[in-house]
Amino acid sequence: MANSPDVEEPTTEYPAVPDGAEPVAPAVLPEHRPSFFARLLIFIGVVFALIVASCFGLRAMHVLPSFDNPFSDQTVDRSQPVLLQSMRDLHRYVAADGTFQVIVDLQQNKENIPDFLVNRRILFVGSGTVEAYVDFSALAGDALKVDNEKKTIELTLPPPQQSTAALDMAKSYVVEENRGLLTSIGDAFHADTDKQQRVYQMAQEKITEAARSSGLDQRAQQNTQLMLESLFVRLGYTSVKVNFTHP
Repeated sequence: MANSPDVEEPTTEYPAVPDGAEPVAPAVLPEHRPSFFARLLIFIGVVFALIVASCFGLRAMHVLPSFDNPFSDQTVDRSQPVLLQSMRDLHRYVAADGTFQVIVDLQQNKENIPDFLVNRRILFVGSGTVEAYVDFSALAGDALKVDNEKKTIELTLPPPQQSTAALDMAKSYVVEENRGLLTSIGDAFHADTDKQQRVYQMAQEKITEAARSSGLDQRAQQNTQLMLESLFVRLGYTSVKVNFTHP
């Protein structure tokens, strides 16, 4: 009789274990341990973390300085000691001074050459001070006449003099500097400090010349006279006369 297609076959059983056979132990995977290099990296990381934590703790206790910017600018002063070149005694009385400002507009170019090639123009603002003083070392032998009985005194002094203007570099500055193409290339290889010095010298000369017509000498003469009169009156003299010779 043929089997019906709907009838299922019986399940096949597992083969029996023979008597006396040892049970097979399940397979054990080998234990994974980090290599020496990995353990070294972990140790270094832990030590670095401890050092950073210690630094932040000391910084919070104000034991260490601030390290907010580890790449902050540093200034190293390698200047040499100051050398005294000369010393002199001054016998003059500075009675007045004046501060002046001048604008120097200096241009240098070459004939028959376009300015965009060879040209240098500097616009410089210079601020300087001129002193007016009386030199007491130039007094003649009869410059001082004293009458102790009448309590009178007469002085003959030389006229006030003016010093050369001293530029104040903190208040002097270059407003604008224009240079031609070839001039700029030349300055890149050779810095011409003589031209800068020439601008400074021109500013000094202009300020010194302006001070001569500013009335600074008259102010110095009046101040010197008032100073000497006040001084000798306090010393007990009733009449003090101060004369100035002509330059």
